[in-house]
Amino acid sequence: MSPAPSQTSASPRHALPSYLDPSHLGPWGIYLQQVDRVTPYLGSLARWVETLKRPKRALIVDVPIEMDDGTIAHFEGYRVQHNTSRGPGKGGVRFHQDVTLSEVMALSAWMSIKNAAVNVPYGGAKGGIRVDPKKLSRGELERLTRRYTSEIGIIIGPTKDIPAPDVNTNGQIMAWMMDTYSMNVGETSTGVVTGKPVDLGGSLGRMEATGRGVFTVGMEAAKHNGMRIEGARVAVQGFGNVGGTAGRLFAEAGALVVAVQDHTGTIYNDRGLDVSALLAHVEQTGGVAGFAGAEAMEGDAFWGVACDILIPAALEGQINRDNAGRIQAKMVIEGANGPTTPEADDILNDKGVLVLPDVIANAGGVTVSYFEWVQDFTSFFWTEDEINARLVRIMQEAFAGVWQVAQQHQVTLRTATFIVACKRILHAREMRGLYP
Repeated sequence: MSPAPSQTSASPRHALPSYLDPSHLGPWGIYLQQVDRVTPYLGSLARWVETLKRPKRALIVDVPIEMDDGTIAHFEGYRVQHNTSRGPGKGGVRFHQDVTLSEVMALSAWMSIKNAAVNVPYGGAKGGIRVDPKKLSRGELERLTRRYTSEIGIIIGPTKDIPAPDVNTNGQIMAWMMDTYSMNVGETSTGVVTGKPVDLGGSLGRMEATGRGVFTVGMEAAKHNGMRIEGARVAVQGFGNVGGTAGRLFAEAGALVVAVQDHTGTIYNDRGLDVSALLAHVEQTGGVAGFAGAEAMEGDAFWGVACDILIPAALEGQINRDNAGRIQAKMVIEGANGPTTPEADDILNDKGVLVLPDVIANAGGVTVSYFEWVQDFTSFFWTEDEINARLVRIMQEAFAGVWQVAQQHQVTLRTATFIVACKRILHAREMRGLYP
């Protein structure tokens, strides 16, 4: 890699906002490191870079609900809008007991980058509730969702900020959010969220969109890198909508899916797993453990599996400095958000592993969310073939642009994606100016 241009005085380092603890930045700190890496490549736009280092708006809400036993429980909720220079905020809502403000801030910022990277007209946003949804009844989950939606209703809307599913949320959660918002504003507003059931204005192809995007950028990278997909060995962590779809599509393209890991266990078959049978097993049992067509292996051994392509499609921080050195893959395609720590990223780069970063590799989901939003506004819906064709075209064009920047500056694909996205965001900010 060539050295980065020197930092100019146009992009000084400013103090952190007062509500952040410099010693406990968490995921937000990782995002700030990524922005610092690309700042020298921004030219005159670097004078605006502080815009990227502060969320536009961060809302923390108390979410009280009545539990089934009559007690009142309080949960902490968040909605962060990182940047809206290119359009309304866009990003998912997650329900997880470990959700933090730092995490939601970072995820909202990565949505800004992701949306700009594929050039859809959105800014970045993210939301969450600090709760273990598995401990709630269906009624409690509905009341939690509706109360949270009402609490953040002052900043969301079909032209302001559009939530979507994320960890532990789904089409039913989106249906409750859409209904709650609609009741509060006095009219049906299907475009306030995406990822809805098709019967409520959802889009065909949305369930498989992220995994299809992962597969598409993987195929494009293989072409540019001279990798033959037929016969390539693939390992997948996480086998839900993202990992399962990507694994199936790679298998259909002639690759061998040899190892899969999820929350229930890790399985391996050197000759290749029967992906269709495995998907049916997961649908029936809830996980990959116990699949008859494979042998079980220790979870930590997954990272040392001999493979050509590794797809982390589970949670953040799965590839770290402790396991990155054992990875044998030639290509890592990030289906999850933030699955690789900065230290691991450097280790993989030093080993010559091509990393396709989350901010472009898993952008298929938000791309089809954009299609859903457009269809809701027009009340005219496309066929699944039309949606998939549009998705593939956008992902191919986005990857080609990122690859060109990476070659031009001799930087990683992650840095190249940030260069492309940050320039688009800051150019929009510069053209809009400051008001008042």
